[in-house]
Amino acid sequence: MRPDAMEEFGSGIQQAVLAGGSASGRLAEDVRWGLSQPRKQLHSQYLYDSLGSRLFEAICALPEYRVTQAEQKLLDRYSNLIVSDLEGPVTLVELGPGSGEKLAQLIEPLLRNNIGVNVELVDISEAALDLATRTLTRFPSVPVFCHEAVYLDGLQRSIKRRHDAGSLLVAFLGSSLGNFAPSSAHTFLSNIQTVLRAGDRFLLGLDLVKPEQELTLAYDDPLGVTAAFNRNILVRLNRELAADFDLEWFGHRVIWNFASSSIEMYLESLCEQKVSIPGADCQIRFKEGEYIWTESSYKYTTSQIVSAGMESGFATRGQWVDEEVKFAVTAFEVL
Repeated sequence: MRPDAMEEFGSGIQQAVLAGGSASGRLAEDVRWGLSQPRKQLHSQYLYDSLGSRLFEAICALPEYRVTQAEQKLLDRYSNLIVSDLEGPVTLVELGPGSGEKLAQLIEPLLRNNIGVNVELVDISEAALDLATRTLTRFPSVPVFCHEAVYLDGLQRSIKRRHDAGSLLVAFLGSSLGNFAPSSAHTFLSNIQTVLRAGDRFLLGLDLVKPEQELTLAYDDPLGVTAAFNRNILVRLNRELAADFDLEWFGHRVIWNFASSSIEMYLESLCEQKVSIPGADCQIRFKEGEYIWTESSYKYTTSQIVSAGMESGFATRGQWVDEEVKFAVTAFEVL
């Protein structure tokens, strides 16, 4: 795989995600487009249906995948500092909230200081929104609103609901920005900065570059949970588009791309085969050994994170690093 291939991955689909629109309404079109490319691909957003979201939560609990534990440890240690100068009422927006536990760590110090909090959750997965909402019921005084939407679309809806006074903090945690190719990551951060106003905060969690063996093990765990998560996208296409993928004929493959500092996740066709996808009005032929690209996860250095924020119009307020796991949480502000 040549190094610049990462920039090509899902470019048409990814730009549509950045621009907004219905994820469910685009599924057939995106599948037809992605599987007709010379390098077959399915966009990673489609990994997160109801089952996929639950499988991802299971991945986050695996000892090989230490991203979630590292991020939670940093938030536990520094949440007071992160929210210390926010003025109430505070609107907390989380893009891709997962279980909601990390957002809870930001809410707790605010409530301890008697600062009012409103929460806005944004995710394309209804299951993820439900899970996060249940987690946040431990705070009965905190209103929680859900937006089943792509990130920028949901953020714009959330901002319309903010108080005229008070602070706004947008959290994008779990190294989700790592799933964007560098050019798309820049576009995404710039779009967020554009819709915020002076004084608004942006909290970013990103996985850092680390040894290859550690990275590949995190994405190809011995229990096969990540493999099940990856193959579940085919289950979704069988269910929603009446496809006839046979899961036994697709293997889970993980590759570390040193040149682009990214983990690449694939589904490999284990034989020559033809798959019918009536809901997308197409039939796709696979050669033995041919890959479907499902996800790329870019790893950063701490200085690259700061530079990415500055190049998108943010000022850096602080950065906290788990040196053992190699994970960073960085706070930015709009000037």
